[in-house]
Amino acid sequence: MHGTHIPAVDTGAYPLRADNRIRPLIGGEHAFRRICEAVEAARERVWVTVAFLDTELELPDGRAHLFDVLDAAAKRDVDVRALIWRCPEALEYGETAIFQGTEEDHRMLERRGARFHARWDRLDKLYCQHQKSWIVDAGLPEEVAFVGGINLGPTSVTAHPFPQREIGHTQDIYCELRGPVASDVHHNFVQRWNGASERGEDLGAWPSPKDVADLEFPHRESAPAGTTVAQITRTVRRGFYQDDTPTPGGRPFSVAEGEHSVFDQYVVALDAAREAIYLENQGFLSGDVTEAVARALDRGVEVVVIVPGILPPLFQAIRQRLSEALIDRIVALGERPNFTLASLAANRGDGAHENVYVHTKAAVVDDAWATIGSTNIINRSFYGDTEMNISFWGRDAARFRTEILSLHHGDSVDELGSGDALRAFRERALENTARKERGEPLAGFAYALDAAKLLGAGA
Repeated sequence: MHGTHIPAVDTGAYPLRADNRIRPLIGGEHAFRRICEAVEAARERVWVTVAFLDTELELPDGRAHLFDVLDAAAKRDVDVRALIWRCPEALEYGETAIFQGTEEDHRMLERRGARFHARWDRLDKLYCQHQKSWIVDAGLPEEVAFVGGINLGPTSVTAHPFPQREIGHTQDIYCELRGPVASDVHHNFVQRWNGASERGEDLGAWPSPKDVADLEFPHRESAPAGTTVAQITRTVRRGFYQDDTPTPGGRPFSVAEGEHSVFDQYVVALDAAREAIYLENQGFLSGDVTEAVARALDRGVEVVVIVPGILPPLFQAIRQRLSEALIDRIVALGERPNFTLASLAANRGDGAHENVYVHTKAAVVDDAWATIGSTNIINRSFYGDTEMNISFWGRDAARFRTEILSLHHGDSVDELGSGDALRAFRERALENTARKERGEPLAGFAYALDAAKLLGAGA
């Protein structure tokens, strides 16, 4: 159906769907502006899944907090629902904001007269309900969905290129979806909403469990909206959801048995690569993905991996649990002439640079396939956390690659093929590392990393 050499997977709930319109949204300011515009134009429904949420967040263009945007829609008699992760106390996220739905949180919602409905959903002591999706006017002709990984926090609502400001920057991406594939985002929300773990608890819903109803599953595919072939893939833990009502036009699937189709699609795509692999991800600590990248390098494929220049606390903890053999394999990739490990930084004047935190979860292979979503390249995202990605094939994948590479490179690479573009990116990243060490301004934003230093190998 998709006409490329990158196969799709059939191990998940959702089929490959034709006739979609796909629009990557690079940077939180750009993404949240479009999301807010869609919410403000909603006729009947606005549904959002939330993992992390900072109550001090301000959305773009003078808009206030998420709750203000949701309540403004609810006041127009739009059905507004937020499905929010309740984090187990055993998980430590440092300063990261999480809206737990405590008694104080409920009192705050009562004081502000919150009109939207909410349910809280948890996994267990180790894992996160990590999806970050929106579905606006689900089931209507105007339906639009957003799938990605951007958290609702101040540093995430940032523009790219990165302007100078005091609170720092997080690099991230959403994807706007219209067409039949949006019906699967609709289905996913209903499945999780109806099965939310806390839905019957006193503090598990807002305003209260008796006031918050279940939803009906979609009965038909969304109308065609474009020419792109796309597919929703997920991670769902076994045993957490039970309703196997199939998605429209899909196949029978037992969600109770769990789903790992994001992982399956990554490995299939990497193993099919012929020329170029671009990975931009908060994590690169999966043994299976590392091995797939090594196999691609052996075939002569050019590979660029963009990660944070400093590991965050959770990933430092994950790194400590990895085998030294895996660390050695990741470090060994850096010795290959067709592999580049890099990060992003912004110029701050007088020779100073500010690291940009890479929170993205995206990939492009051979300008033929791309994915954007919430899934980190770590085993907990592939097997434990609840995740959602959108994969898409063809010209939209190529356009996404040229846009993201040109932004990070600093000059257009639109005229270069995928392999040549990654080689040019490697040269720019190595040059910028030297500039950074000399205290000179960077050209663009990418600079090369030493994997051994990043991972503390041999320390």
